[in-house]
Amino acid sequence: MLLSMTGFGQAHRETDRYAATAELRSLNSKTLDLTLRLPRFLQAHELEIRQQITKALLRGKVNFNLDFNRPASTATAPAINLVALKAAFHELQRTAQSLGLPVGEETLLAALRLPGVVPTPSEAAQAAQADAGADEPTWAELQPLLTEALAAMQQFRQDEGQTLQQEILSYVATIRQQLAAIELHDPQRVANVRQRLAAHLAELMQHEQFNATRFEQEVLYYIEKLDIAEEKVRLAAHLDYFELASRQPDEAVGKKLGFLAQEIGREINTIGSKANDATVQHLVIGMKEELEKIKEQLNNIL
Repeated sequence: MLLSMTGFGQAHRETDRYAATAELRSLNSKTLDLTLRLPRFLQAHELEIRQQITKALLRGKVNFNLDFNRPASTATAPAINLVALKAAFHELQRTAQSLGLPVGEETLLAALRLPGVVPTPSEAAQAAQADAGADEPTWAELQPLLTEALAAMQQFRQDEGQTLQQEILSYVATIRQQLAAIELHDPQRVANVRQRLAAHLAELMQHEQFNATRFEQEVLYYIEKLDIAEEKVRLAAHLDYFELASRQPDEAVGKKLGFLAQEIGREINTIGSKANDATVQHLVIGMKEELEKIKEQLNNIL
């Protein structure tokens, strides 16, 4: 079973106290590259969160964001400090009376403008944050959101992996077809080689310095060098093992398939270099094209 490294998972919870959304995104990476964005009150649990994600996802460039908000209805409007207002008003009143000035609405407005009577927006926000901090949810309450988001991402990876598996195996099937075409053409290739050797032999035997023993050694070496029987057998075996490995229940087979792709490429290259035949060369080029498609898709396999 193949799993894609690309994935997305999300979980949401909304209560009368808060709204929280856990979101996971993953892209290709040779290792696990994990980035977290957490509310301040959860930063003490960062190591625990990293361990849970690392155990579940193994590889990929992963971003985890936990967005936490309180409903607007729970926000408290800035309140007037009545104690400070009364003290300021009485002080201004005494000052005005001592100066012989009238006391009225202007005195109250002046008292309202004094520091500490009406909280500034920043002071109100700090007070609200302090009040909210006493009622923050625990990580035990929010942890199921991460579990749910991870499950959603794993399902996404499985679905994408199945699509990639079908595509990759179609490329393997094409290589098999091209290998079968080489197998079918090989007797003709061998006959052509024999014909060329016979022509060269007839020509060399007429030469005065012809050495039959040396020529026989050269012919045997030449024939062995052109033999691709072992390469064809190994290539077929690598293709079989590649298909088997891609269907195994292992969670992470991307690296194993990458190594197998290298072995497949090595046999294809050897067949191309030893065949000495235009038809085989054309089929080898086709196999190389399919193999490159496989390698490109393997970059996204866990």
